[in-house]
Amino acid sequence: MTAVAAGVAAGHPATAAAGLQVLQTGGSAADAAVAATFACCVAETVMTGLGGGGHAVYWDAREREAYLIDCFVAVPGIGGRAVAGERFSIDVAFGTQVIAYDIGMATVAVPGIAQGCGEIHDRWGRLEWASLLQPARTLALEGVAMPPKHALTMRMVLEGLRRDRGSEIYTPGGTPLHSGDLLRQPGLADAFDLLAAEGAQSFVKGTIAERILALSDERGGLLTRRDLESYEVIVTPAPAGARLGPYRVTARDDLAGYVASLARLPAGEAGTPRRWAPAFADVFAAQDRHGDTTNLAVVDPDGNACVFTSSLGLGAGHYVPRLDLHLNSMLGESELLTGASAPGSRMRSMMVPSLAFDDRGSLAAAAGAAGGSRIRTALAQVLAATLLEGDEPAAATRRPRLHPVDDVAHVEHGYPEEGIAGLRDAGYTIQQWDDLHHYFGGVSLLTSRGGGADPRRDGAAVVV
Repeated sequence: MTAVAAGVAAGHPATAAAGLQVLQTGGSAADAAVAATFACCVAETVMTGLGGGGHAVYWDAREREAYLIDCFVAVPGIGGRAVAGERFSIDVAFGTQVIAYDIGMATVAVPGIAQGCGEIHDRWGRLEWASLLQPARTLALEGVAMPPKHALTMRMVLEGLRRDRGSEIYTPGGTPLHSGDLLRQPGLADAFDLLAAEGAQSFVKGTIAERILALSDERGGLLTRRDLESYEVIVTPAPAGARLGPYRVTARDDLAGYVASLARLPAGEAGTPRRWAPAFADVFAAQDRHGDTTNLAVVDPDGNACVFTSSLGLGAGHYVPRLDLHLNSMLGESELLTGASAPGSRMRSMMVPSLAFDDRGSLAAAAGAAGGSRIRTALAQVLAATLLEGDEPAAATRRPRLHPVDDVAHVEHGYPEEGIAGLRDAGYTIQQWDDLHHYFGGVSLLTSRGGGADPRRDGAAVVV
């Protein structure tokens, strides 16, 4: 296996460009991932934002060690008193699937994206912190064009986005943004100036933290000063992972059991749709879970790699004054509250930023995905297409997908007829979609054959 291509694959062209700019100026994968993550918190605020949380995986090529970085949101309320904060439900239609979300100040959990970026930079970065904020700051000031799929997604979730300051951001002059329109969030430039001056600690006990607390207190939120001050990014060695044919895939142990599911896939059946499709559905069939996320993957010329998946949930509908900073709505996604939910505990997640290694232990792919429960099925199908069937990454992300929900097999337009026949023979009801759809997740990855970024999200992949 030759070396994985140095470059960036992400959910928006501007995100990928920010990461590439840093790589071209000598930055490491850590530097480029931080710059790209901050850029996506401007360009992809329909999916994520500085007020959200995430998970990352980092490969240190010199040490030949992989690490998990947990900067996901935490349950608030440490030292606080129970309050009946604002919470209300809205319905969002993803194709034919109508999903109820709760938003409002009472759904805001403790954010961690900025702190996670700070930890990644402190451990593996080469360039100055402030320089990594500049691409995002420029996007915030000048605006960034809304790609067609992002504009479509924005319209699906517009009821949650356009509250408070969001009405001016997403419906300027009363009209929703269209494809090609500029998404303008000048207040975020001030947020990046504060991050440059105060570091990621601005979210812990700095100016941004004070403004978040003031807004939470004003609107009946659950956040306390102790919540923010006690938040810590958790960095651990990555586990051994699971076999996917001759490859080993490492990722965090997620809410949906992605790693265990990979281990059960019949790798030898890849490329034979009639057998592969029902076997894949049997492995991954589960109740559907939903969420808005985005993902990026970076590899530098030295072979270091970083994959970062982040989310805002739907967004609470509240923006930190003068900063255009939308707060998350993670407490409104009930499936994430399973298990520990005491104040200070981490909420669970379906994010699985992943690294794949060949039989010599060399990096073969850096990949991640967005899309709630579709994360694991989207990512598994793209990894199988690239690693087991030899597809180029760009082609693999364009292949029609299967997503099983209990005994229903959702399939995109163009999915192999032999696979659909195999699913029917196995007892699955077929739900045929008319095209490639946002519902089926968004994958971004880099392999030795280049990069791929999902057309369902208007992603972009660029190489050095």
